[in-house]
Amino acid sequence: MSKRDYYEILGVARNASDDELKKAYRRCAMKHHPDRNPGDAAAEAAFKECKEAYEVLSDANKRRAYDQHGHAAFEHGMGGGGGAGAGYADMGDIFGDIFGNIFGGGAGPRGPRRGADIGYVMELSLEEAVCGVERQIEIPTLDACDTCSGSGSIDGKIETCATCGGRGQVRFQRGIFSMQQACPHCGGRGQTIANPCGDCHGQGRVERNKTLQVKIPAGVDTGDRIRLAGEGEAGPTGVPPGDLYVEVRVREHEIFQRDGDDLHCEVPIRISQAALGDIVRVPTLNGDAEIRLPAETQSGKLFRLRGKGVKSVRSRSEGDLYCRVVVETPVNLTTEQRELMEKFEATFSGESARRHSPRSATFLDGVKGFWDRMTS
Repeated sequence: MSKRDYYEILGVARNASDDELKKAYRRCAMKHHPDRNPGDAAAEAAFKECKEAYEVLSDANKRRAYDQHGHAAFEHGMGGGGGAGAGYADMGDIFGDIFGNIFGGGAGPRGPRRGADIGYVMELSLEEAVCGVERQIEIPTLDACDTCSGSGSIDGKIETCATCGGRGQVRFQRGIFSMQQACPHCGGRGQTIANPCGDCHGQGRVERNKTLQVKIPAGVDTGDRIRLAGEGEAGPTGVPPGDLYVEVRVREHEIFQRDGDDLHCEVPIRISQAALGDIVRVPTLNGDAEIRLPAETQSGKLFRLRGKGVKSVRSRSEGDLYCRVVVETPVNLTTEQRELMEKFEATFSGESARRHSPRSATFLDGVKGFWDRMTS
């Protein structure tokens, strides 16, 4: 019976990222896990199929070989029918073994692995990001099994693998090449368990939701990450856990826009305030502040309040607050206000208009010149 395509098994595209592969594998593994489907032979077969697919596609060298040659990359002269994980040896292993044998060295067992890292996105308000906050989060993860204390053995007895002698790897000869691969008997761990734990099936870890307290420092911004060492997935037996990375996302604010450590906001003012000048109170993250409007302030003028921005999470320096004033056209005028506005407008005529509204006069001159050129 022909084997199914590994990408099809995991339900991902051929250009899927490592993160997409990991998420797809988790979904597939949790759906078909034997603990959730006791006595279901089809589910057990699907679980093994999904595990085999991920073991190949999560390894860059194996994935490259699979993309080029399909399942044939792990058969026909590539180590026999021991499955994808057992049959493949990458070129780094091949040349390492050749030169190791020639010069009396030899590649030793692979260095200690770690459990998988976990990513978590935390959404914050601007105030929380600026001031810092402590949050409790819950994450689904693989955690050390309590029953066997993460050993995978119900009685604590772990033996050296008889096949690889504890090295975690086995060698075989292919012509002039000496090849090296993970031991198929112990899965590369170098140890075997005589009496596996019933709760974790000898894996030393189980699926569970873990609750953590995360302290977010003041001044963080979107894209910043906080690393919690050792709070990722538990590794296989005897292997340290991965890390948890909490990535910050700051929601949009109804008043302020953030640009690094600086803040920006718009401040509406009345036409009379702009013309006569005034003192206007504006909001900051630490209470109100004042800006002094000079007479004849134009709409769009920018005022800078030093040190009223965000305190940097890295340098601890403080950003500034930039207030852009916007002259607001009055609405819902009373009869008296309308009459006053009409009298005021009547004062703008001839040279008076040019003197009191220079930008408007310049604009009208430009328009007149444009039409004269168009009609000449």
